[in-house]
Amino acid sequence: MTQNLSHLNQQGEVHMVDVGDRPATQREAHARGAIRMDASTLSLIQRGETPKGDLLAVARVAAIQAAKRTWELIPLCHPLPLSGMDVTIDADASLPGLVVHCRCRTTGQTGVEMEAMTAVSVGLLTLYDMLKAVDPAMTIEAIQLEFKEGGRNGVWER
Repeated sequence: MTQNLSHLNQQGEVHMVDVGDRPATQREAHARGAIRMDASTLSLIQRGETPKGDLLAVARVAAIQAAKRTWELIPLCHPLPLSGMDVTIDADASLPGLVVHCRCRTTGQTGVEMEAMTAVSVGLLTLYDMLKAVDPAMTIEAIQLEFKEGGRNGVWER
């Protein structure tokens, strides 16, 4: 299926999409990603014995900060006033590792998918940074959009 690329103008040049004529609607997006690590590293986290302290709290704050600054990191994103955001980090012994989930909400003229995915990415990078001395072989994987709603395309779910 061929689709017009909204970030290209009629001359094929990159530009920021003008969303000024779009109605403001409630928007929501959920994203997730994982960091795979050695089982002993996950056990260390679960026991609260990591060398750099409460890494889960730091990663949650980093994710929130990242979502709020997505427009500064992704060149063609619009600055959005986030009306709400939830970040959770869950242990998953089957990886073994941690899974970061983010839900972003706004009322605006464009979606919050990039904010949710940026939050997950930076949360995972923060976890890596705080654990790299213990387990440098960790891998970050499966950063993906899980759900979005609002705007002209309505609801999408993986």
